[in-house]
Amino acid sequence: MLKPAALLLALLAVPAQADVAEVVAEHALPGLAKFTATTAALAAEQSCDPARLRPLYHQAFDAWAGVAHLRLGPVEEQGRVLAIAFWPDPKGLGAKAQRALIAAADPAKLAPEHMAEQSVAIRGFFGLERLLYPADPLTGDYPCALTHATAADLARMAAEVEAGWKDGFAATLTQPGPGARYLTEAESRQALLTAFITGLEFNADQRLGRPLGSFDKPRPERAEARASDRSLRNLQLSLLGLRQFALKLVPDAPATQAAFDRAIQHADTLKDPVFAGVADPGARLKLDILAQDIRAIRDAALAEMAPALGASVGFNAADGD
Repeated sequence: MLKPAALLLALLAVPAQADVAEVVAEHALPGLAKFTATTAALAAEQSCDPARLRPLYHQAFDAWAGVAHLRLGPVEEQGRVLAIAFWPDPKGLGAKAQRALIAAADPAKLAPEHMAEQSVAIRGFFGLERLLYPADPLTGDYPCALTHATAADLARMAAEVEAGWKDGFAATLTQPGPGARYLTEAESRQALLTAFITGLEFNADQRLGRPLGSFDKPRPERAEARASDRSLRNLQLSLLGLRQFALKLVPDAPATQAAFDRAIQHADTLKDPVFAGVADPGARLKLDILAQDIRAIRDAALAEMAPALGASVGFNAADGD
């Protein structure tokens, strides 16, 4: 089995698939390694003091935000993508299930093998957010134990995703052929392009679209990670990660990169970390324009990157690979 450094060199030595290889070696693997390291640091913290846990939580969530668009391969298996970040949660399933778990206070349910069987709605970053930024004060020892169990479960999933890429999925993408998941290089490229476009659409339609709601009924309470003030931060980090992804996939895509620059610069001017001002016409207009900027990235990518990759412009990104 190739070690990570050897794998990176091997991937970059395949000129016929340089675009896919560079995404894997210079974007996916480093990003997932950071996700693993930061979640491990969070899980290793023995204190339940929010002042100590919250910075580690943010570092781990930052790492995830930069690679969350890689929704293919190991992260799809065993429901990991939902267990890592169960959002949107329009029915509040996570909060209900977590309250019931705390009320039962059964220590056995916190064992690693049982945490892995819990509802995805109470696990991962949003399970931790409710514990570290509770709407109501949490009392007793069980919330502390649940915090540690949730962090450990998240770290386990991060390590499994990274290992899955290193030990198989990287080769699956870069070595297509008969009998493989991807039969041709074009299929590998289209799988990555699909993940890329889907990531952009998630930012416009969910991260911005949900709190925007309608003009008559804005919904700021629907913003992602609102309790931890991460709504705008997640969007910004996602755009930065997606821009790097695009640059590795198709290095010569000036229109796409220019569209990214416009959107990122626009996002950087916002002073509303949780999109609380969506009811104000001026603030709402800025978010509407940002959503348009993100959709402009999508349009530029489909016009510029898709032909360069030999992928179909007309595919539906929501269909997956």
